[in-house]
Amino acid sequence: MTEEKTIPYIAHESEVARLERIIKRLWILCIIIFLSLIATNAGWLYYENQFTDETSVVQDIDTGNGNAVFSGIGDVSIGTDQAKSNKEKSEKNW
Repeated sequence: MTEEKTIPYIAHESEVARLERIIKRLWILCIIIFLSLIATNAGWLYYENQFTDETSVVQDIDTGNGNAVFSGIGDVSIGTDQAKSNKEKSEKNW
């Protein structure tokens, strides 16, 4: 079992040359994959920057004697009576 095994020099050189070709192809593949990643990310950035998010809200409210309070979820309380009733409703829910 401790007997040394040798291979011919030509077989070794052909194996080394084959592995060098494989390594070169893998490096080219890595460069192509990296450039593809950059290209796809640039494409998504270009696509997403085509759209703009613009929101404008114009609302006319006749408040009478009280203040109008906009809660941010679509509710508008006008005056003190409405505000008190909304506060009482929220306290009852708890």
